[in-house]
Amino acid sequence: MTRTCLTAAALILGTVPAFAADSAAIVDTYADIAHAAYSDSLATAQDLKIAVDALIAEPSQDTLDAARAAWIAAREPYQQTEVYRFGNAIVDDWEGKVNAWPLDEGLIDYVDASYGGATDENELAALNVIGNPTLTIAGTEVDATEITPALIADTLNEADGVETNVARGYHAIEFLLWGQDLNGTDAGAGERPYTDYAQGEDCTNGNCDRRADYLTAATHLLISDLEEMVDAWDEDGEARAEVTANPDAGLVTILTGMGSLSYGEQAGERMRLGLMLNDPEEEHDCFSDNTHRSHYNDGLGIRNVYLGSYTRVDGSVVEGPALADLVEETDPALNAELTGKLDTTVAALEAISDKAESGDMAYDQMLAAGNAEGEALIMAAIDGLIDQTRSIERVVTALNLDAIQFEGSDSLDNPDAVFQ
Repeated sequence: MTRTCLTAAALILGTVPAFAADSAAIVDTYADIAHAAYSDSLATAQDLKIAVDALIAEPSQDTLDAARAAWIAAREPYQQTEVYRFGNAIVDDWEGKVNAWPLDEGLIDYVDASYGGATDENELAALNVIGNPTLTIAGTEVDATEITPALIADTLNEADGVETNVARGYHAIEFLLWGQDLNGTDAGAGERPYTDYAQGEDCTNGNCDRRADYLTAATHLLISDLEEMVDAWDEDGEARAEVTANPDAGLVTILTGMGSLSYGEQAGERMRLGLMLNDPEEEHDCFSDNTHRSHYNDGLGIRNVYLGSYTRVDGSVVEGPALADLVEETDPALNAELTGKLDTTVAALEAISDKAESGDMAYDQMLAAGNAEGEALIMAAIDGLIDQTRSIERVVTALNLDAIQFEGSDSLDNPDAVFQ
């Protein structure tokens, strides 16, 4: 991904005056919200495991639907944590374990003939681990007789050094629950039958026992990975210690995550690129057609950390001194400006979500060429994300903080390159 430097190159410390909400208290709130949101992500992943176990024990349409619903519920808190990427190296280095995207699903399981096979970019794109107990990866024979968390984590994920060989995380599980979405920009998500997990003569598409083993192992890995991040933000955790060690630098971390997710990642790579290409393969949750909720929760997460308030899955609220309080002390008009823009963006993302949830138009349908209504919905959110990024830049200047480098995207910074 390209990067664009939206401010200058150094952090000027010691120039921020004492405010009612000082930087140490703000960073503490930021860390508390991280711990709460990752804890919610872990709890909902544990609920997902219960549903997956039930599906495997007794495959039926009801147990498959329940597992899918549990996956969707698990995405709600997790997506609100994505604002902790970019500024926090510990989070960014870890994030690929749980949310890497896009993935070449043919690595994992059977795919439609239209998918094709190996490519110049990825000779393992159609490896089909579930269908093959013996594999060859980078010229080495691999025994995949038992599909275990260790096999997935140590051998399969990013096999042969290819980033799209995603073998673990939310999206691998999503594919195993829904299967491919072959509807293009027409209505409909993946339609994997529950009999893909049936045993004996009721099994469809072969290897149902290995498919169940893979789904079990991937779900186990997701839980262990989330446990790692919950621990990292605990009172004595590494991520909390790193961000609170220098509270002024912690403010830079907060703003880096806000600006990078707003601009290059969400407005660019996740939304503008797919709209430019009219390509549902650019959907973030492409198998389940849950992209509208992922986009909404990303926007909500940005607002959460600015306002210092997170509503947990159980309805309780974690809140405290926030960056908004500091900006209010410095420049009340700027705080009102950014708060208003964050609200505008969340409202635009909510409009996308409401349209998709109504059943009237899924996100992949919004991407279709010639869909003026869908394009308008998506562009309103993109414009809001870009606009709020400009105000985030102004906050950096107002607080005498320098050197924040926000993630960029060719779709925003160099559109011609997208089609080359």
